[in-house]
Amino acid sequence: MLITEQLIPAHPELLSVDEATRLGQDTVAEIYRQYISPGQWTAFGLLGFDRIAIDHAENVHYVDRSGRRILDFFGGFGAMALGHNHPRVLEVRRRFQEQQRHELGLTLPSQYVAALSRNLATLAPEGLDRVMLHCTGSEAVEAALKLAERAQGPRRAKVAYARNSFHGKTIGALSVTDSEFYRGRFEVLPHRQAVPFGDAAALEDLLRRDRGIGVLILETVQGGAGVVLPPPGYLEQVRRLCDRYGVLWIADEVQCGVGRTGRFFAFEHAGVTPDIVTLAKALGGGKAAISAVLAGHEIHDRAYGGARNALVHGPATFSGMGEACCTAIETLHVLHDENLLTNAAEQGKHLLSGLRWLHRRHPKLIRDVRGSGLMAAVEFADLSGCLPGLTGRVAGVLDRPLRGSVAMLAGSQLLSDFGILVAFTDYNRNVVRLEPPLTIRPQHVDMLVEGFDDLLAQGLKGLAAGYLRRRYRSQINEPLTACSRANIP
Repeated sequence: MLITEQLIPAHPELLSVDEATRLGQDTVAEIYRQYISPGQWTAFGLLGFDRIAIDHAENVHYVDRSGRRILDFFGGFGAMALGHNHPRVLEVRRRFQEQQRHELGLTLPSQYVAALSRNLATLAPEGLDRVMLHCTGSEAVEAALKLAERAQGPRRAKVAYARNSFHGKTIGALSVTDSEFYRGRFEVLPHRQAVPFGDAAALEDLLRRDRGIGVLILETVQGGAGVVLPPPGYLEQVRRLCDRYGVLWIADEVQCGVGRTGRFFAFEHAGVTPDIVTLAKALGGGKAAISAVLAGHEIHDRAYGGARNALVHGPATFSGMGEACCTAIETLHVLHDENLLTNAAEQGKHLLSGLRWLHRRHPKLIRDVRGSGLMAAVEFADLSGCLPGLTGRVAGVLDRPLRGSVAMLAGSQLLSDFGILVAFTDYNRNVVRLEPPLTIRPQHVDMLVEGFDDLLAQGLKGLAAGYLRRRYRSQINEPLTACSRANIP
């Protein structure tokens, strides 16, 4: 008998897919704590997510194992533009697998890479006619930064980025992500300079003083900062300043692109065209990890023109996977066939109208509402602002350590009592983010607004009491309110 046969078991004790599907919540918790991250499971518990056992998902809902439907206003931070498991996306992927189509586009030419690239260039404004495909938003940002740096040359390699930006967690993207929390103690790249978002005068002053800056990267709408919109006229000024100082402008639309704001690209609202654009999240139709970088051919050719340089930043092993490209191709068709850009604009107006109504009704609890299309935010007040008189002034010392408490109370209770899931942010913990599927309907928006209204009418004391009751009850699923039981499709 060979030595290797003695050492290697016939079959390791591995969980099967069927066994994974049947895992109980206690076992899932144990695995998270032992093999993944005990801290992550603790965070799930604070938000009430540890009590949710999802069975499947369809369109705008998750469905748990008891059959309870959870309305998804989280939307995977914008990734679920078509909702969960869109039938056309599932059908395209099924056909691809049944026909045993080829996946890798790395070595041999891929008709799927070609078709998707052509479609994206067709949708883009004139001047964005070269496409590079990748897997994630961070990869797209890395590729965009490398493209811009190589096109500009070593004397113009410095990058300007915005305060409170989020561009990803890989080292290059992290270097232009303005967050001490995410940067931790990582050694990020040098030659970068932060500038306030939305301040054209500050940007011009920086570009005038430092001619080594050759690249500017901006989220068109700042997602991680809590859905911060550019002031009117700002992007037009950015375009003018970049042209004046010879700077390449990268528009990061990983979160706000692919129809989220009611236009395919969020920068289209300003009537301008960046030099380079990143897309991801929604491009995968909720089923594939795929991202893209769009740029003008002159910029691309300066960096990677000719066969000798074409693969300096060529596709990685899984860039442009066949099934992912087909998924993205179908996603683009669904967006237009089902008028989801129009729906995002219309339901976005309906959502903002409802949120502003909430703001007027609960001015002590809500500080601000804002958004564009179906990318919206509710910013709650600090504790001191929610409490009267002397109590509020005394509580002011707790504002910083307990920032986000009101948002967490409201968001977790919305899930527990009304079956509605929302998103949060580490940048401004007072903010609840709302990025539902673009398939959302008016009745879903009304459910969210009515649920928030019922909760906020209880005041801070009622929110805290409800949260504590939920945290210490023993059952995973409890009877729902009438609003949640309505089971609206």
